Amino acid sequence: MHPDTPVVILCGGQGTRIREASESLPKAMVEIGGRPIAWHIMKIYRQAGYRRFILCLGYKSWAIKEYFLDYRARLADFTLNMGDEHQIDFHNGVAEDWQITFAETGLDTATGARVRAIRDYVDTDHFLLTYGDGVSDIDLAALTEEHEDSGNVGTVTGVHPTSKFGEMHVDGERVVEFNEKPTQVTGFVSGGFFAFRREFLDDYLDDDPQLWLEHTPLQRLARDGKLGVHRHDGFWSAMDTYKDFQHLNGLWSSGEAPWKVW
Repeated sequence: MHPDTPVVILCGGQGTRIREASESLPKAMVEIGGRPIAWHIMKIYRQAGYRRFILCLGYKSWAIKEYFLDYRARLADFTLNMGDEHQIDFHNGVAEDWQITFAETGLDTATGARVRAIRDYVDTDHFLLTYGDGVSDIDLAALTEEHEDSGNVGTVTGVHPTSKFGEMHVDGERVVEFNEKPTQVTGFVSGGFFAFRREFLDDYLDDDPQLWLEHTPLQRLARDGKLGVHRHDGFWSAMDTYKDFQHLNGLWSSGEAPWKVW
C-alpha cells in the first residue's frame, strides 16, 4: 500500500471507564510511559511506513491539538529570546516527520459518523483506520497485503483478547483444569486496525450522527461478502479500564512492551 495512505484514528472518546487516569483528558491522551496512547499508536504505523494521520476529534479536542502543536517544545532544548521578535532557537531536533490533520467530528458523534466526516481528507484509493485506545505488535505489512490481494472493501484485524477472569475446563460435572490467572480467549474478536477501500466512505456510511461503525456499516459489509479478516495471534490490548492502564504502563516500565516495534 502506498506510503501516503492516510491513517484515520478515532480520538473522540471520553474514557468513562478509566476516569482515574482520564478525568481531565480525552481517552486518546491517557499516557503510557509519559506519552499519550495516541502517540504510541502513531509510532506503530510510522514504523510500518505511514506518516499521514487524520485524527477524528471530539471530547476535549483542544488537549490533543495542543499536545502536538507544542510537541517540539515539549521534547527539545531551546533558547527563548523574549524581546520584540520573541524568537525561539531549538538546539536539537524531533525525529517525527508526521503530517497530522485534526478533524473536529463532534462531541457526541458515533464512530461511523466520525469516519464519514473526514471523507474529504482521504485522497487515496485505500485508507487505514484504528481506535485511539488499542496497541498491538500487529504486522501492518501483512494486513495491507492481504487487504489489497483480497479485493475486499474492508479488512478487520481479528485478535485473541486476554480474558479478565480465570478459566475453568469442565468435563461433565467435574472441573479438570482451573486457571486462576487470566488467559487468552481462543476465539477472535475485532481488534480494530482496519484497512478499507475509499468507496466504503460513500457506499456504507451516511450522515446520521448516531451511525456506529460497528453496527450497520460493518454488518452490511459482512453480509455483502466484502469484509475480510487479518488474523493476529500476537499481542493486542485496549486501554478500556484503569486495570488496563496499569497493565500497559507496567509493561512499558519493565521494558517488555510488545507493541514497541520502533
